Amino acid sequence: MSVDHVRETALKILYDINEKGAYSNISINRYLEAGRFKDVDRAFITELVYGTIKWKLTLDHYIEQFSSVKLKKLSPWILNILRMGAYQLFYTDRVPPSAACNESVKLAKRYGHKASGGFVNAVLRNMARSPERLKLPDRERNLAEHLSIKYSHPGWMVKEWLDRFGEEFTEKLLDSNNRAPDLVVRVNTLKTDRDGLMEALRQEGLEVEEGKYAAEAVIIKNTVSVARLKAFKEGLFQVQDESSMLVAHILDPRPGELVMDACSAPGGKATHIAQLMNNEGTVIARDIHEHKISIIEENASRLGINIIKAEIFDAEDTDETYIGKADRVLVDAPCTGLGIIRRKPDIKWTRSIEDRDEIVRLQMKILDAASRHVRPGGVLVYSTCTIEPRENQDVVRWFLESHPEFRISDITHLVPGKLRRYVGKDGPEDIERDGLNIVNERMDDINKGYIQLYPNVHGTDGFFISRMERTG
Repeated sequence: MSVDHVRETALKILYDINEKGAYSNISINRYLEAGRFKDVDRAFITELVYGTIKWKLTLDHYIEQFSSVKLKKLSPWILNILRMGAYQLFYTDRVPPSAACNESVKLAKRYGHKASGGFVNAVLRNMARSPERLKLPDRERNLAEHLSIKYSHPGWMVKEWLDRFGEEFTEKLLDSNNRAPDLVVRVNTLKTDRDGLMEALRQEGLEVEEGKYAAEAVIIKNTVSVARLKAFKEGLFQVQDESSMLVAHILDPRPGELVMDACSAPGGKATHIAQLMNNEGTVIARDIHEHKISIIEENASRLGINIIKAEIFDAEDTDETYIGKADRVLVDAPCTGLGIIRRKPDIKWTRSIEDRDEIVRLQMKILDAASRHVRPGGVLVYSTCTIEPRENQDVVRWFLESHPEFRISDITHLVPGKLRRYVGKDGPEDIERDGLNIVNERMDDINKGYIQLYPNVHGTDGFFISRMERTG
């Protein structure tokens, strides 16, 4: 009995992610490139993997209600087959229930023992026949547990967000994390302009529109393999979310300057910085991993940028060669990544409170080391792709208190007009009217020097950006 190669590939990727700790995007790309799939199959594999990971907690809760065997006693292969089958039953419109069940049974027979096929068949067909039996925890009795299961987020995360944001905002955030994000690309202004890129993409059969905020942003509406596009190969654009594009604008680099990007890979921000510098000056782009340096170089070459100097360097260390010499330094710090769950849903299951404490210590160490490279009068930008105040506002507050030679810098004029109401105090105050309840007293001292973006409010990744200047 032959199995569906597309679903089997998705199953293997899920096994790598859930059992071997592989990164979802890396594992998906590896299998897709090796398999030479058609675009429609690539899209279905990606949907099956991300969808199953995204809804894992909810799917497990549903499976438990129909399974005669405890989930912890199932083999990882069979459990992932059940999850993938249940995802097709309840979260896709184009897969008939019979196909979801039949193909899951075939996989179970190949990856399980003799009775596995019958077990999987019974669970999935009963779920398909009796969806009314699927129950969520009672909302009134335990709000956190209800939201955790309904939106498939870890309980600890939901509890923290409820305490910080309140019920209405938290539920909107959870829902937003489960929605597919736009595919946003940044036009390479060294080779074309936004209108030119949009026309080139339309010529390749794509539906496109202007981004929400950044002048370089273009949204691609189609499901597409970006690397296969002629416009990509010609270096007309770089994939980058609009929140990430704001970083280079807030850094505000000028042609001829020396700029350092301390945690650069894969180079999206470094290439944007070089672009804003009109490819004049020097951008030192660093990362601790050798293979990531090659990715930075490949992106720079494709985009026609020659001022980026990619180097292996540990951002926790100070480089004596550059102490007090850089005009601008960017620290796009390692973080929990809780602002990009909608793009990388496996983050939900690989993060913990303990991780955050260790990451904060790393962020402080990197920011301290990088700051020594800033010349007097120079600029230091700190950013993360998380929505956690301990990694964001608290780290900036600590830095300013322990580094009196730096002061916060007003970023209002550097962000797009639509976002200016969210800079500094204005952000939490305006967001509060949308359901967010944040006490902002501790941020009084950093005033207009930061912006915190949320996927449910701004339609971007969750992102934090702050700007400081060295006065002496």
